[in-house]
Amino acid sequence: MTRFFTAADGALLAYRDEGEGIPLLCLAGLTRTMGDFDYMIPHLPPCRLIRMDYRGRGQSDRTGAASYTVPQEARDALDLLDHLGVARAAVLGTSRGGLIAMLLAATAKDRLAGICLNDIGPEIARSGLERIMDYVGRNPRAGSHAELAAALPRNMPGFANVPLDRWLAEARLHYTASDKGLRITYDPALREAFLAAFKGPEADLWPLFDACAGLPLALIRGANSDLLTPATAAEMRHRRPDMIFADVPDRAHIPFLDEPESLAVLRSFLDRVRTQATDPA
Repeated sequence: MTRFFTAADGALLAYRDEGEGIPLLCLAGLTRTMGDFDYMIPHLPPCRLIRMDYRGRGQSDRTGAASYTVPQEARDALDLLDHLGVARAAVLGTSRGGLIAMLLAATAKDRLAGICLNDIGPEIARSGLERIMDYVGRNPRAGSHAELAAALPRNMPGFANVPLDRWLAEARLHYTASDKGLRITYDPALREAFLAAFKGPEADLWPLFDACAGLPLALIRGANSDLLTPATAAEMRHRRPDMIFADVPDRAHIPFLDEPESLAVLRSFLDRVRTQATDPA
């Protein structure tokens, strides 16, 4: 069941808190909602699954382009943990969510029990960002979910062996039907925030990745990703030889997280988090 909490600045943000066990905070991608994690849930070992819609996405308040930033969303994530009385949580960060997780490692490491990154790292390929720039903040041309589902295999290069019912589920998850066609499930002003960050100076994010030292760490990469290059993934593995890792075949940005390779990483990651929690030494 979706609930709401009030962030420090008064914004009303949507979340779900389900299950028992290790708290796993799931942080979605740039334009996504908490529904992004629906596919993996039936396959996970028991855990306390905490999800949220960032401000401006899904059912959360739309608070304007200036507030749609990684630092603000990191503060909102901590506000949610505070609201729930969760002292420490493992984080599963998809794309944008992984950037938030790494920022939290650098600024609030005591609140984290581990980080699993889904197709994101401290270097983001320009080609992938340019592809995102093409669609962020814009409604699709398709007039129905079925029409969009039929077009997605052509519009999502790098994905293969994806059944039509999954594309239809994706269309329904990320777009709402209206009398004017399909509409995005987030504030169109997110485009302004994305463009401002895209045009700004490039930041060195490797210190954020290095701040994950001492935490259980995992990386799921789409084997055909245009956002996380093989070279960046290799450097991440060089810096963290203990990092659990898988390249997911037939997937680009982003894996759905219910692939066998993704689930193997997630299960190993949660096992490592559980082991470290019971034996901190």
